[in-house]
Amino acid sequence: MAGKKLTDAYKKINREHFYTVDEAVKIIKGSAKAKFDETIEIAINLGVDPRHSDQMVRGVVALPHGTGKSVRVAVFAKGDRAEAAKKAGADIVGAEDLAEKINGGFMDFDRVIASPDMMAVVGKLGKVLGPRGLMPNPKLGSVTPNVGDAVKAAKAGQVEFRVEKAGIVHAGIGKASFTEQAIADNVRAFVGAISRAKPSGAKGNFFLKVSLSSTMGPGLKLDIGGLTTGQAAA
Repeated sequence: MAGKKLTDAYKKINREHFYTVDEAVKIIKGSAKAKFDETIEIAINLGVDPRHSDQMVRGVVALPHGTGKSVRVAVFAKGDRAEAAKKAGADIVGAEDLAEKINGGFMDFDRVIASPDMMAVVGKLGKVLGPRGLMPNPKLGSVTPNVGDAVKAAKAGQVEFRVEKAGIVHAGIGKASFTEQAIADNVRAFVGAISRAKPSGAKGNFFLKVSLSSTMGPGLKLDIGGLTTGQAAA
């Protein structure tokens, strides 16, 4: 049934057309007919080879309207910082005890934040957290003495992004229940963050292709010429 709905949805769009953000959002929001609140997803093909360190694209962006997703945050901290994390809404706070739980298979969280003094403990979890993209990183603000602020930012809809091997960055940037304006604002904020994260080793066209879709809906190509600083979709 879902396959038929997707086929019907594709009949209503021009798969070769480059839509403005506002056009794409209107179509995608109108096509999201699932019984659950579909996630609005963005996928960006970049002209980089992330195997080279000077072409890695990674960062974090605070979406103006959040993601609509409840984010579970684990924090490595002790003493006053642990208390600050709990007050800020962290879902689980610990130190060596938390490391033991994670080594034992506990992974019920979406983001990991650590105070700098806990990195000796967290560092030993690299093989577990690293492949899942969960390792705290000072450049992303997830290793910080201000763990309370970091927890609040994560809960408010801050999104981490990292280019994959094929040169693609993808993320959930909202829900179908959001207003068209809110989704469009989030798209622009996300693309802007990627643009600002352009690495020194990137040559030629940085943005090759950008597409927007809902969980169960068709993908629409975006004309991002007006979204970025002189970069156009190929």
